[in-house]
Amino acid sequence: MAISLSVVLLLAVILVVLIRGKNLKPGPAIVAMLFGFFLASSGMAPSINRFLNSIADSISAIKF
Repeated sequence: MAISLSVVLLLAVILVVLIRGKNLKPGPAIVAMLFGFFLASSGMAPSINRFLNSIADSISAIKF
């Protein structure tokens, strides 16, 4: 839960920065958000979630 909340917050900040910097218009941003919303309720959601969790696990396993 903490990872998914962090990703959502990070993506929201990036979206706001892109809209305010005039790099992304509000219309396409809304379409992208709706696409993500409906994708999350599709059958692909568990596979995407596992993929993102495996990436997060790989990153956290890196020793500096």
